Amino acid sequence: MNRTPPKVCLVEDDPIMGESLRERLTLEGYRVDWYQLGREALSAIVNGGYGAVVSDIRLPDIDGADLFRSVREQIDTKAPPTVFITGYGSIDSAVELLKLGAADYFTKPLDIKKLTERLRDVCGRHRPPPMRPSGVLGVSAAMREIEEQLPQLARHYETAVLITGESGVGKEVVARKLHESQRTSGPFIAVNCAAVAESLAEAELFGHERGAFTGAARSRKGVFEQAVDGTLFLDEIGDMPLPMQAKLLRAIQEHSITRVGGTGLVPVHTRVICATHRDLHKEVERGAFREDLYYRINVITVHIPPLRERREDIVWLADRFLSEHAARFPDERKTLSGSAQAQLLQYDWPGNVRELKHAIERACILTPDPFIQSLAIDAVRAPHQAETQPGELRPYVQATEREHIIEVLRKNGGSIQSTAHELGISRKTLWQKMKRLDIPKDTA
Repeated sequence: MNRTPPKVCLVEDDPIMGESLRERLTLEGYRVDWYQLGREALSAIVNGGYGAVVSDIRLPDIDGADLFRSVREQIDTKAPPTVFITGYGSIDSAVELLKLGAADYFTKPLDIKKLTERLRDVCGRHRPPPMRPSGVLGVSAAMREIEEQLPQLARHYETAVLITGESGVGKEVVARKLHESQRTSGPFIAVNCAAVAESLAEAELFGHERGAFTGAARSRKGVFEQAVDGTLFLDEIGDMPLPMQAKLLRAIQEHSITRVGGTGLVPVHTRVICATHRDLHKEVERGAFREDLYYRINVITVHIPPLRERREDIVWLADRFLSEHAARFPDERKTLSGSAQAQLLQYDWPGNVRELKHAIERACILTPDPFIQSLAIDAVRAPHQAETQPGELRPYVQATEREHIIEVLRKNGGSIQSTAHELGISRKTLWQKMKRLDIPKDTA
C-alpha cells in the first residue's frame, strides 16, 4: 500500500543551509515547505498538517522558542514534533525547549545524517502523527506505541501479559484499556496483591466453601471466578507470598481453581494481567519470586516509562484532570497559565501520573481564580531548583516588574518593539519576561 510521505516544515533563515536541508530532506522522501521567517512558518504550521518541524532557534523576526510556544498554545496536542538547530551559544535555550516538549536539538555544524535519522523517528517511520481521539493513553511516542499494541494483544486472549513500571505510571489504566479492546462479556476485576493479608490471600483468589473456616457462613466466589470471561488484574504481583505463587501458577496453567474447603475443580476462563513496580528478574535471582511463575506471566511485557521520560504527556494529562474536575464541579473550571505549565514540566514527578493528578486537584481546590497562575503546592518545585532570592522579597520584585511592563505596554499601545526599546531590552527578552510574569500578549 502506498503511503503519502510526511510533510515537514523547515524554518531556516540562512539561504545556503535552508536550500541544502530542503534538497536533502526531499531526497529522503519528505515533502518540504521552507520558510525563512518565523511568523510565516507559524501560520503554516497551525494550518498545514505537518508531520514534523525542523527549525533554527535564531530567526530574524521571532526566535524558534517563541515559534514553538505559539504553536503549542494554538494547537496544543495537535502540534507536530519539533527538532531544533542551534549554535553552541544557544544550547541552554535548546535544553529548556526539550523540557517544554521539543523532540530534540542538533548543534552546528550540522550532522545531516543524524538529523534525518531522528526526523524519521519523530515522524513515526514516515507517517505523520494521526489525529488522536479522546480517551487515549497519552500523546508521547512511548504511550502511542503501547496503545497501538493493545488491539493485537487483545486478539490473543489466552496469552499472559506483564505490565511493568514505577508506582503511579498508570499500569491499571493500560490494563483496563487492554480489557476494553478485547470486547469480552466478562468484567474487569482488579486486586492489589500487596494489600491482601497472607492468611486471606487464597480465599480472596479462589473463594471458599461454607464452613471452610471460622466465619465462613456461606460459600463465596474468589476473584478468579468473578472475572470469568473477563480480565483478572493482579497488581503488585511481586509482593505476593511465595506459597501463594505456586497455587497461582497452577490456576493460570490449568485454567481451573479449587475453593478453600472444597474438593472439586472449578473451570475459570479468565485472562490474567499482572503488574509490578519491582524488577522480577532480580526478585527471581534472590529467591523472592518463583522462576516458573515469572516465565508463565512474562510472555508479553508492556513497560510504561516514568512521567519524567515522557514529558510530552504532562500538560496533556493535566488538561484531562482539569476537565475531569470541571465535570464534577462546574463552578470550579480552571485553566493552566504558561508559568503553571512550566512548573509542571520542570518537576520530575517521582509519584508519576498519580502525583500529577493529586497536584492538579489540590490546585483546583485551593486556587480561587479561574486561571491558575501557579500551582498552590510546594511539591511542584523541582528538587534541583534553589531559591535565588529571599522568599519574602521575590514576590514583591516580580509584582513591581510586572506592573511596570504592563504600564509601558499600555503607553505604547501594546507594541512589543516600542515597549522593548523604551525598556532598553530586546524583543526576545521582553517576550520572555511577559511569559514568566504571565502578562497577556494583547495588553494595550
